[in-house]
Amino acid sequence: MTTKDAPAAYAHREAHLFRIGLAPIAAEDWFEGPYPPEDGTPATRKAAIFADTPELCWGETDGSRPAQAEALALIAAHIGERPQGDLPPLRAAAHLVEDDLCLMERRGGEWTLSAASLCAPSFFSARSAVGKSLAALHGPVTGFGERLLPRVDRIFTQLPETELVERRNWSVVSSGELFLPDERAVRARQSEITPDMAGARLFVRMERQTLRRLPATGALLFTIRVWRHPLNALKSRPERLLAFARAWELVMTDEGEAFRAYKQLAPLDPLVRAFLAEADGEPHMSARKISNS
Repeated sequence: MTTKDAPAAYAHREAHLFRIGLAPIAAEDWFEGPYPPEDGTPATRKAAIFADTPELCWGETDGSRPAQAEALALIAAHIGERPQGDLPPLRAAAHLVEDDLCLMERRGGEWTLSAASLCAPSFFSARSAVGKSLAALHGPVTGFGERLLPRVDRIFTQLPETELVERRNWSVVSSGELFLPDERAVRARQSEITPDMAGARLFVRMERQTLRRLPATGALLFTIRVWRHPLNALKSRPERLLAFARAWELVMTDEGEAFRAYKQLAPLDPLVRAFLAEADGEPHMSARKISNS
């Protein structure tokens, strides 16, 4: 599977707005693959990032090793591979799969990120996130504390040991890199993009997130798999181009305001619309045309 054939996270209307949107999955669907050949194996790609910026991609708190070890055992059993080397358990597990791995544990009455391996982060790092509570982690998300935090906390607390759930998220960014811990350089790069460059220089960045409880420790393991491809890749898949156009139109309405603000998509609107117009072969791709297609 190439990046062009990555799952279309925007193919369902429910994924377009900033919602929790959890759906159950079968145990055999826990991880999604295969790996795009340009990324190399997970171990090779991640080892290079760990060597260059260890403080950005790895962090653990005291007392998290039992849950880390449980997560490693589950992942190793699931994929049928054994970890190599003498690494912290969650970090060793991360070398077996493409996904980033985040461990949530109940501490002081709050769900807290107790350990994390982040080699494809979307504008956050282990250094800035590990040790923070669920509320603190989502501080930048508009309305999260008032509207979503109680529900997320309830889901985390009540998730059965036998149930795996997933959700999908998406954005558009001016980088095709997987490792994006700092948004400043990426945001600054947007000013260099002219409308005729949008198809090649803007990327759909999709996340598939899964959540499962670790039965022995009661911790939660959160996995994040990132797929990305340039907007131009949509041209060969008309159904995905249309799905993306509909999604974009939706987040540019009042209904999509929270999602648009959190993802900082408004500055990209002229560029994305230029791409859609060029791909459609017309000067303008109107909301009416998109909704009637």
